[in-house]
Parts: sequence; C-alpha cells; structure tokens
Amino acid sequence: MSIRLSLALETGELVLPDTGTVSVLLPMPEADLTALAKDRVQIVQPMRPHFDHFQHLGFDCVAESDAAAAAVVLCIPRAKALARSLIFQACQRSTGTVVVDGVKTDGIDSLLREIRKRVTVQGPISKAHGKIFWFDANAAAFADWEAPEIQHADGYVTAPGVFSADGIDPASALLAQSLPKKLGRHVADLGAGWGYLMAQLLTDPKIESFDIVEADHTALACARKNLADPRLKFHWADALTWRPTWRVDTVVMNPPFHTGRAADPALGRGFIETAARVLTPAGALWMVANRHLPYENALATRFGQVQEVAGDSRFKVIEASRPIRPTRTRH
Repeated sequence: MSIRLSLALETGELVLPDTGTVSVLLPMPEADLTALAKDRVQIVQPMRPHFDHFQHLGFDCVAESDAAAAAVVLCIPRAKALARSLIFQACQRSTGTVVVDGVKTDGIDSLLREIRKRVTVQGPISKAHGKIFWFDANAAAFADWEAPEIQHADGYVTAPGVFSADGIDPASALLAQSLPKKLGRHVADLGAGWGYLMAQLLTDPKIESFDIVEADHTALACARKNLADPRLKFHWADALTWRPTWRVDTVVMNPPFHTGRAADPALGRGFIETAARVLTPAGALWMVANRHLPYENALATRFGQVQEVAGDSRFKVIEASRPIRPTRTRH
C-alpha cells in the first residue's frame, strides 16, 4: 500500500475529505500510512499482532467498527468472500469515498473488474505488483455482497476469512481423535480459531479451566458463540507472547504455518516455544501439523521426550513432554 496510496494522494488524483475520520481496514505492518494525518486515522485490525504494531506507532486502533467515517481505505484480504463483505461494510460506513488497495496475488484485478460492473471507479493506479482505486460509497450497489452475521459450518458458527470457515479442519479432527482421556486440570489451546478443539474437551468434568488463545478477534468472537462453559477463559492475544496466570497441564494446538501465501514454519516453532514456556514441568504438548513441516528439531530442543502418536500421509500428531526451561545466564 505504501507506494500506491502515497502516489495517489501526492499526484492529486485521490482527494480525501479535509475533515473527519479516515478508517483504514486491515493494513499490514509493512503499510506506510505517513501520507495520512495520524490524528484523523483509525486502524481497524482484528489480528492482535498487527493491532499491537499500529497501536505502538501511535495510531487509534480498534478490532472492529461500524462507525461512520469520512473515507474508508480497505487493504483487501486474500479471502474473496471476506473482501466482498468488507467492500459492502466500507460503503455502509463511508460518507464519501471508498479506497481499495491490494496486490495481484490477493485478487485485486478480479475484484476491480467486479466493482466496475456496479459503480464508477476512479484510477486505478498500478504500482509494485498491485493496484489502488476508489469510488463513491454506494452500499446498495453491493448489497448482495453482505455476509451473514452468522455463518455455520458443521453446526459451528464461523465467519468469512477465518481459518477453516467452511468446515471442520481435518488436521484438527485428527488431533481431537488422538488426545488422551487424561489431560490434567488446566488446558490451553494456542491458536484456537473458532473453538473446534475445545468443544471436544468440554465434556471432561475433571478439567478445571480452559484457556482459549486466539489472535484473530473475529475467530475468537465465533469461539465465544460456539463454546459456553464457566471454565472457559478467552484471550485475544498473540500466542507467541501470551502468558497465563498459572502454568497449564496440557497445551493442544494446530498452529498456523503461513504468512500471507508463503509457508513460514517459524510461526509453528514460535508456538512450540510458548507451549514449553507455559507448561508445568510434568505437562505435555499435543500438536498436529502438516507432515512436511520440519518441527522435530524445535520440539527436541524444548522437550525431553517427543513422539509421533498418530498420522496419515497429510498430517502428523505429536506428543511432546518434559518441557526444557531455558538456562538463565548469571551476570
């Protein structure tokens, strides 16, 4: 976005209102918003690490918003259904212009073609493998793009854009089938999504507390609808930095392994680090992963015992126990 938004404003092709809030939806940390007046910008970002990034930079940040704005700038996500829904929402909220920015690999070209059939588009400006364009807000033109407030998948509430929105993830299902009957008193799910794994564990009366840790505010809202139990604690938090109030007996997780379109095993390794940090000395990690992902070395570094307990050609379920604490260096 940095080059395209700045170029559009500096050339005078894009003119935003002189007063009022400019709402920026889903910007990534690499976005350069210096062309906008910071005191007028509100960032809408449901992903906790990205939310924290912009808040640290001094921006007003919210996880969600339906408030009116003088203009809305949308950084399109990769999920097509979510992008369409956000276009409709942007038109509902903006009292003036809707600006749409995105890269080719996230479908900006096809989205532009669809929008041109509905409204008059200004621009586009092409730069850095992407496009930016804008148009006058017209919610009626995109009424059929409004996503339902509640979406159901296999009996669970989900939402456009969240992981496994259309049904139960097969890797999570395999992990749920592989878990032992005794998990201890305190269980945490790192990257819990809309709550499928925890839903399978709520029938165990011996578990005293469940920590639901999820960075996506939208997915966590779905989990709140899917899970109802006084033992549950919901945390809108980055699993890489989350710290519980007490150590847990079992961590279950199906960690994400993508940053954008690129596979990034470092995310899973970060989840493993957190699991080792938050478990009791006798605690255990139960995780599922795509078979090709190289997590074994990271597990062996942080756990005394690691074994594959289930799997197929696509996935592997791993139990890791006896967490190894990092040695503190004395000064």
